[in-house]
Amino acid sequence: MTYADASSAIRSPVQACLEQLHARLADLTAGQVATYIPELAKVDPALFGIVIATVDGRLYEVGDTRVPFTLQSISKPLVYGVALEDQGTERVHRAVGVEPSGEAFNAISLEPGTGRPMNPMINAGAIACSSLVAGASAQARRARVLDAISAYAGRPLAIDEAVFESERATGHRNRAIGHMLRNYGIIEDDPELALDLYFQQCSVQVDCRDLALIAATLANGGVNPLTARRAVRAEYITAILSVMTTCGVYDFTGGWVFNVGLPAKSGVGGGVLAVLPGQLGIGVFSPALDERGNSVRGVQVCETLSSELALHFLQPPRPSAATVRARYTLAEVRSKRRRGDAERRVLDEHGRRAAVYELQGDLRFSTIEQVVREITEAAPAGLDFAVLDFKRVSHADQAATRLLAQLVGYGAAHGLNLVLTRVRRGELLAAFGNELDPQCARSVSFQPQLDLGLEWCERGLLQRHGAAGMAGTAGARCSLAEHGLCAGMSPADLALLQACVEPHQFDAGMPILRRGDPGDALYLLLRGEVSVTVELPGGGHKRLSTLTAGMSFGELALVNGGLRSADVRADTQVECCALPTTALARLEAERPSLMIRLLHNLLANATLTAVQLTAEVAALEA
Repeated sequence: MTYADASSAIRSPVQACLEQLHARLADLTAGQVATYIPELAKVDPALFGIVIATVDGRLYEVGDTRVPFTLQSISKPLVYGVALEDQGTERVHRAVGVEPSGEAFNAISLEPGTGRPMNPMINAGAIACSSLVAGASAQARRARVLDAISAYAGRPLAIDEAVFESERATGHRNRAIGHMLRNYGIIEDDPELALDLYFQQCSVQVDCRDLALIAATLANGGVNPLTARRAVRAEYITAILSVMTTCGVYDFTGGWVFNVGLPAKSGVGGGVLAVLPGQLGIGVFSPALDERGNSVRGVQVCETLSSELALHFLQPPRPSAATVRARYTLAEVRSKRRRGDAERRVLDEHGRRAAVYELQGDLRFSTIEQVVREITEAAPAGLDFAVLDFKRVSHADQAATRLLAQLVGYGAAHGLNLVLTRVRRGELLAAFGNELDPQCARSVSFQPQLDLGLEWCERGLLQRHGAAGMAGTAGARCSLAEHGLCAGMSPADLALLQACVEPHQFDAGMPILRRGDPGDALYLLLRGEVSVTVELPGGGHKRLSTLTAGMSFGELALVNGGLRSADVRADTQVECCALPTTALARLEAERPSLMIRLLHNLLANATLTAVQLTAEVAALEA
């Protein structure tokens, strides 16, 4: 059975990779099914399924991915997480350690003197964890474990009662371990209660798809990527993955970390799950086991995927160059606010004093440190503003958050302002406020859009390096003779133009033009500000430009049959003159020289825009 994405007629490369791998290993017949539990001995050894689940909920499946089997020891890290949630780290670690035993899963590995099991992944440690699950009754504790594992899988799961009874009837060694733990005081109540819960958790029935989603939930910080339900608190994920890394495959752990390099857990039911934190989970089902109790095909699948897809978690992290998607300055890329000649000259001269870093991926110490270092080294040489754009940042850990807060403190002491754009503060930088020195708060600005962050820096540069009042021109007014489109016109031409235009006023927030309307007039802005915007497919608006007195909009009126390509809204009280297309036609017929001058000035404006856009493209592609 092969699963393909029904929404696409083209097989994905990942799906093709899994199908090829499944075909290569399907004839591998080494190993035997587990026989010490009678019900497991009945499983067909030829069954074989592989699933990869990503943290954004994409599933790739091949083979027998919907055939039910029991979790067995794969339940151990999940119930370890339940115990941590119910009792806390200190209490759990008084009962069970975290050191690898280097022995088989059913070894009686207890610390001399204390009787504490070496780790939660061997049977002794797992039974100790089962005894720590909270609940007023055996039924309540069973329900607690089943609900937690179901949250990992993203669907209600059940216990295979036949396997449970088979395990309980034949689990003499585990029963002996349980009573030894009671003798040492590790289990404080009747050990039979803990043993029953342990046998039940091992008998939870899943399929290979569930296994991959459990792994993806661990990779996703404890949240199931399909249901968005939290299965375990995020603070315990590191502990769970740590013991899976060091103890998850028992006496094969060293070889596993060397060859695969992923936190993992195997079970004698034939399942193997592996976790690439922050990215994906792998589930494999193949019941034939090697001498250590690990699925033969499962080990081969994980080794091959790790090698061919470069999944080893100890690979060197991406250098900071990959963390910065693009870097440029305001000398190259400006905001969408159109500037007059004087302001443009200031920004041309001083634009390099504002640097922009478009970040991507996960931010942690190893990926953000060099970015912070680059900014702090540039500040003494004349950097006034540093913009960090978070649109493509998927996660920022506490170390990165603390480093950014310290960067704000550095900026406060050295005249550097930090601007953080498109930050989901409740998610990405939830602890930023706690890390920030309140006395330095004025040195950081949060802006909802990168464009607004650029404009904020422009305004700061104009205030620092321009003429007094240059950055605040919203209330400026110009006459028709002073308008940029009228430059070079004779008094007679201006008089004729004045007779052709229609004065208009708009209150702040009023629409002036709407996209799709006929282009029936050219507008000359005399006072106030307007913004040109377009609606985005996913909702909201994007600003294309903000214009002030002396600028124009609606140029498509000069194109016969042209329709408005964007909306124009008054940001402030606005005064403008409309030059209808009928008047333009009259001017073209009666005063060609005036029309030529008008077109010349429009072309000069368009050239400035084209030059700026070319510079921006070059900077963003660098």
